[in-house]
Amino acid sequence: MRPNVAIIGAGFGGLCMAIQLEKAGIRSYTIFEKGADVGGTWRDNTYPGAGCDIPSHLYSFSFERYSSWTRRYPGQPEILRYLEGCADKYGLRPRIRLNTTVVAATFDESLGRWRVRTTAGDELFDVVVSAVGQLNRPQLPDIPGMSSFDGPAFHSARWDHSVGLAGRRVAVIGNGSSAAQFIPKVAEVADHLDVFQRTPNWVIPKPDSAFGPGARTAFRRVPFLQRAYREWVYRYAEHTLHPALAGGWSSDLLRRRALGHLREQVPDPLLRARLTPDYPVGCKRVVIDSGFYPALTRPDVDVVTDRITRIVPGGVETSAGLREADVIVYATGFETSEFLTSIQVTGRGGRHLAEEWKDGAEAYLGIVVPRFPNLFLLYGPNTNLGHNSIVFMIECQVRYVMGCLPHLAARGPMEVRPEAMATWRRSLDRAMEGMVWQAGCTSWYKNAAGRVTANWPGTTSTYRRITRTPRPEAFRFAR
Repeated sequence: MRPNVAIIGAGFGGLCMAIQLEKAGIRSYTIFEKGADVGGTWRDNTYPGAGCDIPSHLYSFSFERYSSWTRRYPGQPEILRYLEGCADKYGLRPRIRLNTTVVAATFDESLGRWRVRTTAGDELFDVVVSAVGQLNRPQLPDIPGMSSFDGPAFHSARWDHSVGLAGRRVAVIGNGSSAAQFIPKVAEVADHLDVFQRTPNWVIPKPDSAFGPGARTAFRRVPFLQRAYREWVYRYAEHTLHPALAGGWSSDLLRRRALGHLREQVPDPLLRARLTPDYPVGCKRVVIDSGFYPALTRPDVDVVTDRITRIVPGGVETSAGLREADVIVYATGFETSEFLTSIQVTGRGGRHLAEEWKDGAEAYLGIVVPRFPNLFLLYGPNTNLGHNSIVFMIECQVRYVMGCLPHLAARGPMEVRPEAMATWRRSLDRAMEGMVWQAGCTSWYKNAAGRVTANWPGTTSTYRRITRTPRPEAFRFAR
């Protein structure tokens, strides 16, 4: 039996799942995409300077290596073109339903199938694969008076390109990775820029460089060269960056590099003090950028650390007074700990996934959840990375799902056993104890209760090993 598969989302995860189904000769699938085209977060985030902090040759599918990347670190337009090219090359578009939002998924125990409700109606599927990602729901701050502001205001992930910033006073609330990318661009055109910082970030330089025609030709004509370069980038991330997050040998190395970068680019000791974090490197996401600090040192840019009290029609009011603004940009991240909250998911026995996860999202291997048969998650709880390419993790998860399909076809709906989930939870907690994310800082890696629900604590090679083949004994089956 070839299962009928519903895939939710047409970003990296959804496209990867569909491509592997195509390769296996399984064409009984449908991709539901709420947006107007493929690309996921790389379609939505179009702010000036948008790009990736993972090298391009690693931030791509292992089975679809692209030799014509123009830069070491790819920009948003190039990543989006890559994903569009994958959808075209593998013939996925006829099975993608654009502008179609999944609002609910309910497991029908009498049929052993999922009833998926979308804005276009209801359909039945044997398998549901969620590929909605973690960085797709913009989070706005809870600041009094936000609706009273007289000028344009928008989140960086929903950039309003109709708003001109030239010659205007711009307020940016937030200073994370996205802000670090667009602030230099905004500072170049704005009359004045206020950057409202609650907590400084560790910043390390971004050794970006262009791949000229010669390098691109070499990567194209000598496949081994491209494979070797990708492998070198992967091993560096695995063996140098990951130990820094686990309190290992490279922690001090990364800290010294960040402090040296700060000293080189910020000569003013008072500003440098405001930009120096008081928590260990890696506790929050490290910003990788070489243009952020120079933008903050401009005479027409102020780093504001006074507490914001409210938004008023004319700008942002702080504990020190009013900072006038014509435009406000919220660079306040995403709702990362609320997995799948936009979809009402109901499993066996009428169990609601939101209720199951009220104390924090969790899934066995980050992929499957007890009492939710034939539901698979890509980029689910505890599978985000602070050091390597999430595309690698997605490929591991898709391979695992593909390994489950023969079992459910032969033995009926499969769901992970609660005892397997409990064992996984204990091992995850033990592994998390030594990670720098537990050092006391607040970050989007954690939920409101302080539990790390986003990140994977181990190496990616460990994750690849434990997800290589599904263990049937970890599941219960029911025809």
